[in-house]
Amino acid sequence: MFPTSTSPSSNNYERLENGMGPGRASRKLAWRKLAIGVVVLIGLVWFFGPREGTDFIPDLPTPGLEDTYIPPQGMIPTTSKPSSSQNDSIDSPSKEPSSSTRPTSPETDPDPLKTIYCATPHKSSSPLVQYALMIDAGSTGSRIHVYKFHNCGPSPVYEYEVFKMTQPGLSAYKGRPADAAESLDVLLDEAMRVVPASLRSCTPVAVKATAGLRLLGTDESAEILEAVKRHLVVKYPFALPETDGVAIMDGKDEGVYAWITANYLLDTIRADSPAGTTSYAVLDLGGGSTQIVFEPVFDEGKPDSALKEGEHKYDLEFGGVKRVLYQHSYLGYGLKSARESVHRVVDFMASLRTSRTAGASSTAPVPNPCIAQGTEKVMEISELGTDVKRSVKMVGEDVGSFDACNRVLELVMAKDALCELKPCSFDGVYQPSLMETFPSGKILLLSYFYDRVNPLLPLSLSSPQPPLTITAISDLATDVCLGRTAWERRWGGNKELMDELEGRPEWCLDLTFMHALLVLGYEFGDAREVTLGKSIEGTELGWCLGATIAMVGAELKCRA
Repeated sequence: MFPTSTSPSSNNYERLENGMGPGRASRKLAWRKLAIGVVVLIGLVWFFGPREGTDFIPDLPTPGLEDTYIPPQGMIPTTSKPSSSQNDSIDSPSKEPSSSTRPTSPETDPDPLKTIYCATPHKSSSPLVQYALMIDAGSTGSRIHVYKFHNCGPSPVYEYEVFKMTQPGLSAYKGRPADAAESLDVLLDEAMRVVPASLRSCTPVAVKATAGLRLLGTDESAEILEAVKRHLVVKYPFALPETDGVAIMDGKDEGVYAWITANYLLDTIRADSPAGTTSYAVLDLGGGSTQIVFEPVFDEGKPDSALKEGEHKYDLEFGGVKRVLYQHSYLGYGLKSARESVHRVVDFMASLRTSRTAGASSTAPVPNPCIAQGTEKVMEISELGTDVKRSVKMVGEDVGSFDACNRVLELVMAKDALCELKPCSFDGVYQPSLMETFPSGKILLLSYFYDRVNPLLPLSLSSPQPPLTITAISDLATDVCLGRTAWERRWGGNKELMDELEGRPEWCLDLTFMHALLVLGYEFGDAREVTLGKSIEGTELGWCLGATIAMVGAELKCRA
């Protein structure tokens, strides 16, 4: 059940070429810039010449709309509900606990040493109840997840978690490793409160650091990690895994663990999952990067009958099954990075049209096809290759539209980049064809996908909506980009959402980029159904639970 990677470690998280996507090798940099410049010049008239039906758009945060309604079929409910996978693990169906009696926290747990799902474990060698601790040491703060599992079935089943966080993160303690270690005491003391004393010595704890600690440098980060490890062993009774108990997590592990979390909660990869169940592809869209993880199936009769070797390949043993996953993180193609890239391209093209020298100041508004019609926003444009920024007023006017914005994104996506290892998705990155190796599997969209699309979907109080398709995302983008008249027609009864649309002109860009990422980048068909997800049964989707499940399922040793 341990995830294992046999591929070289990835450097993609350290490569960002001015927000325009993953960096290429230095020998390719010059020709790429030249090629992009030529394409931009050629496309100048095409983009900004007179067109019928072209429009423009802006940016917005997610309204505080909660899933207190029956969601569309393409959406995972975020509210708590009975777990069918837990029901399968109960000894007697007639004794199945009702949803009102299922514990969701230590306060509602009748006995932290036991479980309401069975009286004896599935395997005599397994404990009836198992706790596990995962500390997410991020750049802005550290967070502990205290998980409770039971072993009523063939594999551990998650019951509930306790969450607590503290600030700042470990990286704020540069040169003070002892202070960094002690900063975790508030989290570990919470674990001492939750985990029964008799189970602490067999409760594994892991500390996984991410981007913040990576940026400190090798020596400083190593000192902090060693201090944390020593502090855990000396002060606390929990069991520390012999390998990678305290470590900086590889970027690809983060994506794979998120895949495990989602598919575990969706009951597609457990030992007792129904035969023939296929796993979900998990697509995560963050601010600086986007990740894709899926389990390709190859036709042995074709030339490319297996996943090619490389850092994209992830060998995973989970639930007694060996799986081979494809994973990749596109640094520079997160939502915020995509915005910066689009605005830079639009500003550059405007400078050519007005004979303005690129980088020179100008007070004239810049028409931007990725901002909603009738809206405007002042953007901070970073000069290419420098940290210098300047303010540019961009306006949607009557040019903002899904189609016009999509043409700009065709440049940003670098679909025609050199593909050294075929086939490629975009930006020259190898990826087996999803149409051939994942033709009908389900697709789960996380993070910004959920935050931008979910508020725009209809609220149904009585019946489920039709399945969500990629076409529906382009339809939403079309109306968002057309401005207030289209908003009134579609969402006029929702004042909160209307205010959000008015205040976030780049929502048009966001939705258009998501569609381009799915269709132009990954080459999904427009009719392909997708599922939005934020949490399942009250548990947030992310890497922490997946990493913990892998740890619980491994051969762990209790503290002496």
